[in-house]
Amino acid sequence: MDTEIVSVDNHMDNSLSYQRAVDILKNGGVVAFPTETVYGLGALATDEKAVQRIFEAKGRPSDNPLIVHIGNKEDVDKYAVDISEKAKLLIDKCWPGPLTLVFNKKPGVIAENVTPGFETVGIRMPDHPVALQLLRVLDGPLAAPSANRSGKPSPTEANHVLTDLHGRIPLIVDGGRTGVGVESTVLDMTTVPPTILRPGGMTREMIESLIGSVHAEAKSPGEEAPKAPGMKYMHYAPESPLFVIQADEKAIRDAVGMLQEEGKRVAVIGPDEFDIDGADWYFTVGPLHDHEAMAANLYRAIRQCDLTDADIILAAETDMGGVGDAVMNRLIKAADGKRFPI
Repeated sequence: MDTEIVSVDNHMDNSLSYQRAVDILKNGGVVAFPTETVYGLGALATDEKAVQRIFEAKGRPSDNPLIVHIGNKEDVDKYAVDISEKAKLLIDKCWPGPLTLVFNKKPGVIAENVTPGFETVGIRMPDHPVALQLLRVLDGPLAAPSANRSGKPSPTEANHVLTDLHGRIPLIVDGGRTGVGVESTVLDMTTVPPTILRPGGMTREMIESLIGSVHAEAKSPGEEAPKAPGMKYMHYAPESPLFVIQADEKAIRDAVGMLQEEGKRVAVIGPDEFDIDGADWYFTVGPLHDHEAMAANLYRAIRQCDLTDADIILAAETDMGGVGDAVMNRLIKAADGKRFPI
C-alpha cells in the first residue's frame, strides 16, 4: 500500500483533500489527521471492519479501547446516554478541547470493537480546525487512537506518522505540528465523583474549578482490560532504554559521566537551562518547570533519540501539578517505570 500525504492550509481551497479523506473513511479505510493533542488514526466508529483496520495498522492490543471523536457538541446524544449535569457543563465549557468524557454508550450504535467488553464509551470534540472540518464533512464519528505503531511515542507531526505507518495506511492529512503535544485527559463520568483515568491536556485543576472534586485513578487493575487508552500497556517508548532522572543538572552530569565510563553512549532529554555538554546528545523540551512546553515537545524529543545511536536515554522529570501530571505519566510509561540510579 502506498501512503499519500495531503497538506491542508488555511490559505488555500482544501475541499478536494477533505473529500479524498472522507471517501476513504466512508469506504471502510483509515486516515491519519491532526488534532490539538497528537495526530490520530481515524476510522468510522460505527463500522466494525473499519475499526479493525486501526488495530491492524498500529499493531494495537484488541482490548485497548478507542476514543470516539465528534464534530459538534450535540452529537454526543447520538452515542451516549445518562449524561449528567456536570458532564453537560464540561461539554459546554471545555469542548472543543483536550478532554475525553466517558459515558454509558447508547446500545447498537458504536461498533463493539471500539470499546471491547465495556458498556461505556469515551467521547471528545477535538480543538483543531482540520479535525473539526474532517468530522463535519464526514458527518459521522471517528474512532481514533494516536497515529503511531503501538507502544511508540505518539506523533506530533505528519512525518512522525509516516515513519511509523508508511505502507500501512492510505492517507495522512498534514495540518502541521500539533499544539498540546500530549493526549487528552480521560474523565469517567459514570463514577461518583468522576474519575480521571488518564491525565492529559486538560488539567485536574481546570476540571475541579468547574464541577468540584474528582478522583484520580493511578492505574488500571493488573489483570483487567483497560477502561481507557494508555492505562495498561507500555506506551511512548523509544528504541533504547529510557530512565527518568531527577531534574538536577549536577546529578544528570554525574550520571552521564558514569555511564560513559561503562562504554555507553548517552542521550539526555532536559530543560533549556541545563548545560550537559558531556552528553553524547542533548534534546531540550523547553524552560525548566514549563509544563506546557515540555508536553508540547516531549514526544518529539523521544523520537529524536531514536535517530541517534544512544545506548541509554536519561529524561529529566518535572514537578507534578497542572499538565506536569500528564508529562510525568507519559515519561514513566516510556521508561516502563525505570528510574536512574537503578
